[in-house]
Amino acid sequence: MRSFASDNNSGVHPRIMEAIVEANQDHAVGYGDDPWTLTAIEKIKEVFGEVASPFFVFNGTGANTVALQAATLPFHSILCADTAHIYVDECGAPARMTGCTVTPIPTSDGKLTPELIKPHLQHFGVCHHPQPKVVYISQVSELGTVYTVEEIKALADLLHAHKMYLHMDGARLANACAHLNCSMKQLTVDAGVDILSFGGTKNGMMMGEAVLSFRSELTENLQFYRKQSAQLASKMRYLSAQFSAYLTNNLWFENACKANISAAKLAEILEQYPQVCLTQKVESNQLFFTIPPAALEELQKHYFFYIWNEERNEARLVTSWDTSGEDIAAIEQTFREIFLSV
Repeated sequence: MRSFASDNNSGVHPRIMEAIVEANQDHAVGYGDDPWTLTAIEKIKEVFGEVASPFFVFNGTGANTVALQAATLPFHSILCADTAHIYVDECGAPARMTGCTVTPIPTSDGKLTPELIKPHLQHFGVCHHPQPKVVYISQVSELGTVYTVEEIKALADLLHAHKMYLHMDGARLANACAHLNCSMKQLTVDAGVDILSFGGTKNGMMMGEAVLSFRSELTENLQFYRKQSAQLASKMRYLSAQFSAYLTNNLWFENACKANISAAKLAEILEQYPQVCLTQKVESNQLFFTIPPAALEELQKHYFFYIWNEERNEARLVTSWDTSGEDIAAIEQTFREIFLSV
């Protein structure tokens, strides 16, 4: 089955699969004291710099909760966009695991700005109120939009002036880099990000993420938060070996470029029909659009995808690293037939 529902639905890149198979040799010391994990750590430091301290975990929710625990105390608050993954899609795990108040901030495009954040930077030192400590951003945002380096720097400068941290959820960081044609280091460490949830499951990996700390005070207790959060893998080599392959010969960038290019082609198809309206800029591998109810119902007969906003018939299509030219041609034909019949 081929779908445009999510890049989580795509397969595993052959080079990633080969790395997992190669790691399946003989016995190896568990919990990260193995050569594959050490190699992956070295590779991550090559990409993000020596300041990066990686902690491998099972999944994105685990990465976010572990990272946020390292950066907060229970009387702190976490600020995020009202579409943020930690607020909408993680069943309250970050709030439960940190004990913090998660404060959503309405945005039109999924991106936070200093102007949107400033009204929430108040009551510092007043015990009656949660203390703002972390701002969480998704790169790419949940609406498919991309933060530029300058936009991230502006957020980081504001937060650091208030002794706060910037946490980036980098589940689609590769797609942002492909859009901006920049390195992952430029979009994170160099831009002032303090802690990163870094994953490749949406971009050709099988499973697993890494919490990357760029601040020594955050690194100090991360190993303990990871263990308490049930995110420490005993056979870690199967997680870490993927990162080595992912970061070798720019596989991460190659995969993200393929997904972004497919999304751009799909956007061109949608723009041919005046009945379809793109509701967000297409800057990554996600497309958001409104479509007449009858056409939407017919499209659902052919493809599985998610309705983003039922009230206005807004849907989301997502391309992947393995979206093929045949996939694009097939959905183009489907749209053509739908608008001929409705």
